[in-house]
Amino acid sequence: MKLPAALMLSFALAVTAACGSSSRNRTVELPGGVLPESDEPVRPPGFLDRLVGNDDRPNVGPCPLMGVLYDNSRLVDFAAPNQIRYSNIEFTGELQGVRGLCRYVGADPITMSMEIDMAFGRGPAATSDRQTYRYWVAVTRRGRAPIEKVYFDVDVRWNRGEAVVTRTETIERIVIPRANEEISGENFEILVGFELTPEQLQFNRDGRRFRIDSGDGPAARGQ
Repeated sequence: MKLPAALMLSFALAVTAACGSSSRNRTVELPGGVLPESDEPVRPPGFLDRLVGNDDRPNVGPCPLMGVLYDNSRLVDFAAPNQIRYSNIEFTGELQGVRGLCRYVGADPITMSMEIDMAFGRGPAATSDRQTYRYWVAVTRRGRAPIEKVYFDVDVRWNRGEAVVTRTETIERIVIPRANEEISGENFEILVGFELTPEQLQFNRDGRRFRIDSGDGPAARGQ
């Protein structure tokens, strides 16, 4: 189905390993999209304000919902596909959470930045200290099919004797056009997940779990 041009998503993305980010000139919302009230009248920004990016008007609505798609939140890679046991695990991955900021006033598009927390494990069957994982970021209308889906690769290295590493990936800019100023961020969802094989996806849906840092004991044989 061809979507209206006004609702098509335009991605302008850059991914980096997060080392902290500045919150200057950004609007931070409280839960529920509530901003502190002020008795001072809001002055519309003038030409110079817009030119230098000095616009402190509050967002006209809440940010889009952000989250990890449950079925795609974990990845377990076995050396031999038909041997589903702890000693046969090469690599694992887990998307642990997302957080972000958004900004939109008037009829402007929604501009967002987002951080994704990840953890990666190197299992007993791994023969390399390096692995590349692929994940995706999708923007959807609430309860509908994705408008846009973009893929990213994460190259992970483990030091000698290291079993688990963590990483925070930063999506620096996501732009979501709005058809008009009546459409708020609550009409959209931003979801993240690993790119999985059908077997890996079924493993997750069956509720099986392995954790690299749990040791080769009863708790590590899957549940």
